Order: sequence, then C-alpha cells, then structure tokens
Amino acid sequence: MIALDDLDRTILKEMQSDGRISYAALGERIGLSAPATRQRVQRLLDAGVLQVVGVTDPLALGWPMMAMIGIHADGDVRRVADVVGSLPQVIYVVLTSGGYDLFAEVVCRSPQELLDLVEDSLKPIEGVSKVEPFIYYGIHTHRFTWDIP
Repeated sequence: MIALDDLDRTILKEMQSDGRISYAALGERIGLSAPATRQRVQRLLDAGVLQVVGVTDPLALGWPMMAMIGIHADGDVRRVADVVGSLPQVIYVVLTSGGYDLFAEVVCRSPQELLDLVEDSLKPIEGVSKVEPFIYYGIHTHRFTWDIP
C-alpha cells in the first residue's frame, strides 16, 4: 500500500472520468509535464492502486443472460472460490459473510447455458452445498467513480 497525496487523488479522479486521457492532457489538468504525469500514473499502476481496462457490455456482445449466484460452501471457501472463478462465464467472485459464502456474477448466452452452468459446473464442485441464481432484469447502476480516500 502506498500513501496517496493530493496530486495522486486528483490523477485518480481524472482517470476515473477518462481512463484514455493522454499524459499531456492529464498533465495540463493537474499542473505537471507529460513525463512527470506518466511517472506518477506508472507509480499508481505499479502499486496496484490503478488499473486501466476496457469495460465491455455483455448485452452488446451477445451475452443476454446475467445473474448473481449465491453459493454455500462447506470446507475451504477459498478453494471453492478458485474453482468457481476459473469458469469462463464467471466475471467475478466475492467471499462474503451472511447468508452466502460466495457470490459469483456470471454472463451466459442463453437460459440453457445458465442452467448448464448451475447444474453441470457449479453444483458438482467439491464443497458446494447450495447454489442459488438471481437473474438480472438489467443493470440499474454501474459506477466506476467514487471518492478517493
């Protein structure tokens, strides 16, 4: 973990708004030269504080079935999470407290693919005791900006 100063926070906020901004344009906004800006951004990338990725739309790519799947696990929940996370339809896996041990967000091309994923891939995983899919009607809010501490 690195200590963030006010300039780092400003860089992060600017890049949350436009991750493709050039170092020259970003430098103008924050008061640094392009090389100094590149150096600052690289420091944030190297520390794992910042990732610059392309965000895709599953619907536009032909994946109209989206679901959050609650999973109860017996035994080592991290091992189960590793296996669940290796499935190609799984976007992310979180370990949780409360009613489920894991949540996995998935995208599928059809209701049949979702059923096959649940019945043929998730339920047979050693240590999985219950799988409960929550099918999405749509994504209401998808936010990539929040206050930087």
